[in-house]
Amino acid sequence: MSARYSATRTSLRTALIMLVFTVVFTALMASTYTYTRPAIEASAQGAQMRLIDEVLPPGSYDNALLEDVVRTGPTPAIGLDDGGRIWRARKAGEPVALIVETAATDGYAGRIAMVVAINTNGLLSGVRVTAHKETLGLGDYIDPKKDRRKDMPWIGQFAVATWKDVNTAGWTVRKDGGTFGYRTGATISARAVVQAVGRATAWAVERQDALFSAPAGSTFGAQP
Repeated sequence: MSARYSATRTSLRTALIMLVFTVVFTALMASTYTYTRPAIEASAQGAQMRLIDEVLPPGSYDNALLEDVVRTGPTPAIGLDDGGRIWRARKAGEPVALIVETAATDGYAGRIAMVVAINTNGLLSGVRVTAHKETLGLGDYIDPKKDRRKDMPWIGQFAVATWKDVNTAGWTVRKDGGTFGYRTGATISARAVVQAVGRATAWAVERQDALFSAPAGSTFGAQP
């Protein structure tokens, strides 16, 4: 009986110690998350603004851009099977531009995620690749950080695109009869990006009024 009692006490003591440890550890993690959450959120917002500043001049709008956002549900037409975000730029309350998340699903190494800034007159102000797996030193020039032509990065040609009425048939590389340049030996990556940008531009231009009038924080196209 004594040995059994002792074993029971040991088991209970061990269980109690584990319980106390779990409670203390959980409380510590919750406290750490609460303490660091503002810094994490601020860092994420800062990264978003730096990205947006690369495609849209900061002085061209005066609204709180990160708060003036709508989400899209699954939108395969612009490569967003899981949905995405659209920021609305305004100045003095008037619409200025849309910054649209989009993706090419046919890159050489798979999906290429991007943001596209489209002014209300249908002109682009910039495009940036946000995620890709294109071949190092070959197709990765679509990302200006990897492009060796720092004086004239390939992605920069979108900032001077002047098509007001979007004809997606013309949104491809010159090799295919389109308008945009590419780097020899890495056509697939450029073709995928150009065509995806054309599709996203056409999609946004067609829905521009509805996108600007949708309530901030809502999901565009969602049924009430």
